[in-house]
Amino acid sequence: MKFQESDPGGSTSRGRGRRVASSLSEINVVPLVDVMLVLLIIFMVTAPMIQRGIEVNLPVARRAQPIEGERVEVTIPATYRVDHKVYLGTELIRREVVQERVRQKMETASQKDVNLRGDREVNLGELTEVTDLLKAAGVEHVGFVTKAPTE
Repeated sequence: MKFQESDPGGSTSRGRGRRVASSLSEINVVPLVDVMLVLLIIFMVTAPMIQRGIEVNLPVARRAQPIEGERVEVTIPATYRVDHKVYLGTELIRREVVQERVRQKMETASQKDVNLRGDREVNLGELTEVTDLLKAAGVEHVGFVTKAPTE
């Protein structure tokens, strides 16, 4: 049964009747929200893994102090003895180019300080070799990164 609408003039005419809203015209956002929540969980789980950096077994020092400020970081992995490569930040570079690359980074830095992270397996001779390269590049202070016994 269709309803008839009346004109303001009083005459009745056949109208289209009432329109029933169909469910096809609405967007279902529940699957979208589900997908977004899954993506959020994935990013929350993977973000700490991405920010970790290079794994080295740092030596333990009882009087280790926290690092303050932004400094250039050089990491000597345990494989240095074999391949003579170090990390400048997160970039793996050969020993031969360490001096030039550090000099480039130090050009604009106000403090010419470098934090040196060395694996426990690195011997004193290898550590001194890298320190000499850093000093030749214009680094004023070389700080050794260690970890506290509780870490």
